[in-house]
Amino acid sequence: MKKIMLVSLLLLSAISIFANGVCIKNVKEGLFMELLGSNVDVVVENQVAVITTTQKFLNDTPEDFVLYYGFPLPEGASSIGLSWKIKETWYDAEITVTDPENDPSPNPTEMDKNLKTYMGNTSLYFSSEDYTVPSGETIEIKLTYVQLLSYEFGQVDFNYPNDYSLIQTKELLEQQFRFELNSPRIIESFDHNIDESISLHIETYSVTLSYKDEMKPANKDYHLSYSLSLDDLGLFDISTLLNDVPDELGEGFFTFIVEPEPGEENVINKVFTLIVDRSGSMSGDKIVHARNAASFIVNHLNEGDLFNIVDFSAEANSYANEHVQFNESNKATALEYILKINDAGGTNISGAFDVAVPQFSVASENTANIIIFFTDGQATVGITTTNELLDHINQLIEETETNINLFTFGIGGYANEQLLSSLASQNSGLFANLGSNELEEIITAFYLKIQNPVLTDISLTFNPENIVSQTYPKKLNNLYQGSQMIISGRYSEATPVNAILQGKQFGNNITYEYDIALSDTITTKYLFVTKLWAKAKIEDLMINYYMADKDSPEAEAIKQEIIDISLAYGVISPFTNYIDPDDDPDNDDPYIATDDCLTSKATCIYKLHGNYPNPFNPETTISFSINADLNEIVLVKIYNSKGQLVKLLAVKVMGMGKYSIVWNGTDDSGKTAASGVYFYTVGFSNAVLSSKMILIK
Repeated sequence: MKKIMLVSLLLLSAISIFANGVCIKNVKEGLFMELLGSNVDVVVENQVAVITTTQKFLNDTPEDFVLYYGFPLPEGASSIGLSWKIKETWYDAEITVTDPENDPSPNPTEMDKNLKTYMGNTSLYFSSEDYTVPSGETIEIKLTYVQLLSYEFGQVDFNYPNDYSLIQTKELLEQQFRFELNSPRIIESFDHNIDESISLHIETYSVTLSYKDEMKPANKDYHLSYSLSLDDLGLFDISTLLNDVPDELGEGFFTFIVEPEPGEENVINKVFTLIVDRSGSMSGDKIVHARNAASFIVNHLNEGDLFNIVDFSAEANSYANEHVQFNESNKATALEYILKINDAGGTNISGAFDVAVPQFSVASENTANIIIFFTDGQATVGITTTNELLDHINQLIEETETNINLFTFGIGGYANEQLLSSLASQNSGLFANLGSNELEEIITAFYLKIQNPVLTDISLTFNPENIVSQTYPKKLNNLYQGSQMIISGRYSEATPVNAILQGKQFGNNITYEYDIALSDTITTKYLFVTKLWAKAKIEDLMINYYMADKDSPEAEAIKQEIIDISLAYGVISPFTNYIDPDDDPDNDDPYIATDDCLTSKATCIYKLHGNYPNPFNPETTISFSINADLNEIVLVKIYNSKGQLVKLLAVKVMGMGKYSIVWNGTDDSGKTAASGVYFYTVGFSNAVLSSKMILIK
């Protein structure tokens, strides 16, 4: 019996660390399979990257060993596919409910130092209890994930730290890297640090880069960046239909990237408070980093800002009794105050907010009201239970009759993630969980992003009202200079809609309107939008889950809804992971895949008859038969020899019989495909069959 499990740990970090995966022999001793080759394919559509990374490993030991794989996912990424190949056969993992007792993630305290450093704070693991890699055998592992690239003032960055030297210094037989960019905004510049032997093609709205090398170690990080025209601001939409949707919200999915043009006075003054944890657990480097981060923020306030600093342990202190004007005199005394902040005592979170929040009661509607709060522990003094703390702090904020944006940061592994994430979500902020040594770097970088607000108190509506639904995030954050707003949602009808973005700027109501033509077809290259929506909905539900009593029927219902979405849309959640379908305990009728047939109890359930003619020009017919009572949409996917999806075809099947579909030799955009070898898959709800064909001109 084979058992494949995966756990995804998506911890927010300002540093995006990801690279080639690792086949691990021994976590403690740092023993790994030899990496023979790496192939990375990146397709960026409107700043959303879909990355397919494939590594080939060799079991160069005299013994078979259990498969154990790790991959350091970047910040905010979502895994959307996992498969592995051994002895010329590919196996696809399926998502199932998590079994906490079989969590394959290693204990960080027992990890080899190099492995721990390499994997970073964001990691994904899967292991197989019974599936082994034979001695002398190779295995390929393919992981696909989707990621929104970082953006600031028109600059977009993609980093692939390909330096594998901590794990292996031996040369790889082959390394391949391909990067394809398609942008609705003018690409003003494109930079990279990859070898000069690359193939590079740059146009106004697109870039294609490819690189291949042999017999060289993987010891160089890849950095790519491009700048977009700041004259091309507005709303950019990505949308697609999806057949056989597993809910009743409509077949349409969209993601909007919004960056409105700023007004004439494009920076709003801030009323700003920094709340600093100085309890005993903040000793050592943490309190040093905290002081440095606080000093950096004070040094980078804007003229016209009001500010204060609240520091707390068992008791809370305040630099001033109220927010003070930022000027050279107040800056100097504030910096002196920060230098005297020392660690000692308990953790009185409620006391800190008792001091900080009421000071916002006199804040103007013309300002952006902001709190940055960081802590490394649980409340031990004052109000200590999570729900009571949430109620107390939110009541304080409500009493100010002022909108406050609350940004929270947990430091290390003992911060109250439920409290911090809920506070941020309910108060139009963001939450991030940091490593102990990341405090200064991440908070200073984060402050620079929110330094200049341009639109506050934001809402988004649509006309007609009944077309768009289930948009996330539900509560929109302030917009800051050079930043964007990302919104995912559903639509029930492919019809033009008007998106109305409203907010306040210097007390004035500002409205932006955008006309959007929602897609009326399945757009292959945008199918990742369904994953973005599912991920955004799961994140919203997790906030509600944290708010509920953990053992209540409400929490159980939310958990089940998260599981249902995860399974339906193929997105990992805190309650689900990957598993080998052959080991599904609920599968009483296991299927066994061969080259062209899927059998159950010696009966051929699905049969792939191939395509005719083959070779072909200009078209060919792909045929398959079903020996089961099946009613669903079967997707036929056609790939080129590079593994890139060329065409997506759909066949409606209704019961037993033989079915066929014609491919006319064109890609998804209608262009004629090039001559060469093509691979195709026929995907059923519980099986995928594949074959290849040749197009000759």
